[in-house]
Amino acid sequence: MILHDFLIYFAAGAFSGVLSGLFGVGGGTVIVPILVFAFVSQGFPEAHIMHMALGTSLATIILTSIASARAHHLKGNVNWDTVKRITPSIIFGTVLGALLAASLHSVWLQIIFAIFLLVVATQMALNFSPSPHTHLPGSFGTGVTGAMIGLLSSLVGIGGGSLTVPVLMYYNFTAQKAVGTSAAVGLPLAVAATAGYIFTGIGIEHLPKYSIGFIYIPALIGIAAISIFTAPVGAAIAQRLSSVVLKRLFALLLYIVGLKMVWGFF
Repeated sequence: MILHDFLIYFAAGAFSGVLSGLFGVGGGTVIVPILVFAFVSQGFPEAHIMHMALGTSLATIILTSIASARAHHLKGNVNWDTVKRITPSIIFGTVLGALLAASLHSVWLQIIFAIFLLVVATQMALNFSPSPHTHLPGSFGTGVTGAMIGLLSSLVGIGGGSLTVPVLMYYNFTAQKAVGTSAAVGLPLAVAATAGYIFTGIGIEHLPKYSIGFIYIPALIGIAAISIFTAPVGAAIAQRLSSVVLKRLFALLLYIVGLKMVWGFF
């Protein structure tokens, strides 16, 4: 491990922490591609680079979510009743996603992630939000919604905010309430996904030193050490500022990263 690698992890942590608090996106949309590029440069086994990036990203989101959810809770922006209702099904979907990811080749995971980035970028660039509905569906509808959020989030290594925020806004949550509640939901999601990536990675040969399953500990420490301090900064900005311009700048970044990952397939 060299200083250059830790500087990359520190930068990723700072950026992802702000994004977690600002957009409720968990930061995985930034962390995963940075980790992929870093792990390639460090000579990690090609067959497991994406698994390592996804698992490590989700592990960092545990601490980011705690900091972000606490900041939003103090501002009264977390609907804890919704968190309790949707968490069980999200955990189920998340564990299922981790098991599915373990059965897929790294290239397929990269393709899924690149497509996800381009979809999120388009949503942010157009500032698209679904038309508000009346209220959350019943137990079955909430369960299906939570399971899908967990499954997709686990497959692409995010805290679920990119999916949870628009869903909650569809059910008449304000933007601040949707972001805050999404940040709180991201914690159990990240814990379940991390456990899944540890379990499926245990026993895999030729993984890098200092790994626990598909979690790379130096990257986890480097990113988490910074992100827990920058997440409240993003939450403070979200409370005061219109985020349309920032979302479009973030969308531009996602387009660049997503297209670069797609270009690498050809």
